[in-house]
Parts: sequence; structure tokens; C-alpha cells
Amino acid sequence: METLHLQYLTAAVVYALIGIVILVVSFWVIERISPENLWKEIIEKQNKALAILAAAFMIAIAIIISSAIHG
Repeated sequence: METLHLQYLTAAVVYALIGIVILVVSFWVIERISPENLWKEIIEKQNKALAILAAAFMIAIAIIISSAIHG
């Protein structure tokens, strides 16, 4: 019985790590194709609109990843 729970826990951790990697890679791609450095704009210039846009992008990608993983 405990092996079943360990199996589900392992699967959840693996899927979470895969989801995080996909999220980071997709943000990196968006960072590369955008004309400005997003991180510099958000941190140094305090661009709140761009920060909201980046957060919305991350939430949208996270929803897509979770739907793909959980079916």
C-alpha cells in the first residue's frame, strides 16, 4: 500500500519538475524574441505593465502545462 503512495508522490514530483523546466524555457524564449530585455525593464526601470504581462504569461503557461499533465 505504501508503494502506491510513493509511486504517486514520485510522479507528482517528476511532473512538477518537468512543468517548471518548461515554464523557464518558455519564458527564456519570450525573453530572447522580445526587442527589449524584459528582466532589466521590470527590475531596473520598474515597468509595472511589463511585470503584469510577464506574470500573466507565466500563469497562462502554467495552466497549459497543468492541463497537459493532468489530462
